[in-house]
Amino acid sequence: MVMENSSTVSSIILSAYFGMEDLKYLYFSIFLILYIAIVAENVIIIGVIYTEKTLHQPMYFLVCNLAVNGLYGSTALLPALLKNLASHPSEISLASCRTQIYCIHTYAIVEFTILGVMSYDRYVAICHPLRYHTIMSLTKVYKLVAFTWIYPLVAFLIFFIITLQLRFCDKTIDKLYCINYSLIKLSCTNTSVVNIIGFMSVVLYSVPQLVMILYSYAHVLRVCALSSKESKLKALRTCTPHLFAIINYVVGCYFEILQSRFDTSHLPYRTQVFMSLYFLIFPPILNPAIYGLSIQAIRVKLLKLCYNKNRILSIQ
Repeated sequence: MVMENSSTVSSIILSAYFGMEDLKYLYFSIFLILYIAIVAENVIIIGVIYTEKTLHQPMYFLVCNLAVNGLYGSTALLPALLKNLASHPSEISLASCRTQIYCIHTYAIVEFTILGVMSYDRYVAICHPLRYHTIMSLTKVYKLVAFTWIYPLVAFLIFFIITLQLRFCDKTIDKLYCINYSLIKLSCTNTSVVNIIGFMSVVLYSVPQLVMILYSYAHVLRVCALSSKESKLKALRTCTPHLFAIINYVVGCYFEILQSRFDTSHLPYRTQVFMSLYFLIFPPILNPAIYGLSIQAIRVKLLKLCYNKNRILSIQ
């Protein structure tokens, strides 16, 4: 397979925006509200955990890390989406398309890596409670947080270099944003080898995290089976937010894979939009709500924050 450094196209048309023309101002308003909600929710979670010293514990640092990644992923999509809705035609430069691909793919890998580390945290908390603070020391947590970012950013870049070397002869992607698989399909050259490498990279990016999640919860279930009813309920409460976050992420990835690899043109346009945007919008907007409402320590601090704010306003 011969790869060229030059490209015959300098911009990409995202044709999925054409279906929004009639209601583009409505879509613009909806996505703007969603982005404001995502930023507000995640910034509040980060701010509460950062300012409250009692929340400076391993689990809450990981929740904070999840919120930072939610901001990263949604910002990779929504500002560009809003810009494309406001312009005509929906055309972006090849450089912007490549940047968006890198950000969206690394967001997805970082998210799954964080969820894998969080499952390990729950495994230690439930299966080794007396050694929890020894095993999950703050130094180790800082290293794990750094790992959840460095590993995906570097690992995907190694594969993405191949895409950067491809020459493209077509310029139309039938999506609302750029993803690597869709861009590769526009290549002038045979991409069979690239697709094989891409499949191997997906295995590399996802299997270790999946093994960690399954291993952790297999041991959690074993411990719960041998525990009292009270201990089972406590374990269920502490694991429920994390399980919801995993399910939410997996559903989003399933929708994205289904759309990318199979023909979904028979589905209604709005269904295609929903499936396409799910994993970039719903985890960032639902995770803060899941953790903010489910974890008592965070919920108490949020309620305290709201109470103090209302009190100050009433005094004024």
